Amino acid sequence: MNKKQYSRRKFISVLSASSAALSIPAVVSAGGSVKNSASKLAIRGGAPVRTQPWPQWPAMIVDDNMVANITATTKSGAWSRISNPVNGTVATFEKKYAALTGAKYCVGTGSGTQALGVCVDALNIQPGDEVITSSYTDFGTISAILASRALPIFADLDYRSYQIDAAAIAQKITPNTKAIMPVHIMGSACNMDAIMAVANKHNIPVIEDACQANFAKYKGRQLGTIGQLGCFSFQGSKQIAAGEGGAVIGNDDALMDKVYTIQNHGTNKKGQNTTIGQKLRMNEFEGSILLSQLDKAVERFEKRNENANYLSSKIKKIPGLTPQLQYEGTNSSGYYLYAFTYDKKFYNNLDRQVFLKALNAEGIPAAGYIKGMQHDLWATNILELSSYKKSYSKQQLQLFKDSLVLPSCDRVTESVVVISACAILLGTKADMDDIINALEKVYNNRNSLS
Repeated sequence: MNKKQYSRRKFISVLSASSAALSIPAVVSAGGSVKNSASKLAIRGGAPVRTQPWPQWPAMIVDDNMVANITATTKSGAWSRISNPVNGTVATFEKKYAALTGAKYCVGTGSGTQALGVCVDALNIQPGDEVITSSYTDFGTISAILASRALPIFADLDYRSYQIDAAAIAQKITPNTKAIMPVHIMGSACNMDAIMAVANKHNIPVIEDACQANFAKYKGRQLGTIGQLGCFSFQGSKQIAAGEGGAVIGNDDALMDKVYTIQNHGTNKKGQNTTIGQKLRMNEFEGSILLSQLDKAVERFEKRNENANYLSSKIKKIPGLTPQLQYEGTNSSGYYLYAFTYDKKFYNNLDRQVFLKALNAEGIPAAGYIKGMQHDLWATNILELSSYKKSYSKQQLQLFKDSLVLPSCDRVTESVVVISACAILLGTKADMDDIINALEKVYNNRNSLS
């Protein structure tokens, strides 16, 4: 089997560029506007389902308002947030974003990774401490923990949702556990009721990695407001994009004051140098770009959910394809990615890469997603660092090593298929039908791929 996985950066570039019986199957229709579902596959010389290019994100959202805002910021000469700390673009964005998410406070940062790292420091997590998190994530989640020389401990996934499993979290808790960091992967909610029950039982704070989950809600609450702190990313591929940028949201006055101070190199709002911190500030250009998107961001979010719900209603009828599980109580998803599970048993045991090549040939930019971070070199390298050897007991380091064995995570990485959602899910119903028709066509012609 070809188990090649992409890094997140490679994955983004790839998407931008681009029964198991042997008897002849009956034609499957998921109920979309079916066209050519039984015709020859494009990879075998047939006509592709789609020949039109898909829109590109974030170039598609550049408008006169955005250009005017950037120009105004340039001419103002106030390029750092400290040049206009009350009414600048960053300060204004923080107020508006907090209001949109229902949080009391928002603090902008230079990236989602920085937002997570600030939260780790704000909770006084230090060498010797453990943070339970998911390995199925961007490395930024892990590096935010490592930056404080804390120890990430992995809990395995719920295979159906690709999310960290609350029951697995409970098994990893020790007296050294200082935080739980669930990752709302693809932009959809973890089982937050179950996770918060575990956290509250042990009095452990929760940092929500909602970097992919802008505006997503669980039981009426914005993801990121359920735990003590929530983090978001505005990197160029995200639903609200500024090239780079991030934010922390929260409701605790003292904790959010500390978040502000830490991202401002340890200097509080009174200008007093009070603690350890790096300069992790969002700049005024990023604030300007983000502000220009907010008036349409919720509308885009709602359109993505509408199209994703339509896709799921059709895809679940195609044998061997199962949309990402949404937990009970999930009101909406950020849909950074639209994801489903590919079961090769329904495709004559064809490797997922063959399925993807056939789908790509039909004009659908689908791909596998990231591998679990437990397989990368960092996991070995940190054990050679003197800081980790000195700060952690043999029992803690063994717990870390044991947490690298994640069978459900490995199963997910070998079977998940994703479609970049920021731009594609803003399309028309006819665009969604192209995806459905291509999936039907590949299934109905699966015997020609063997």
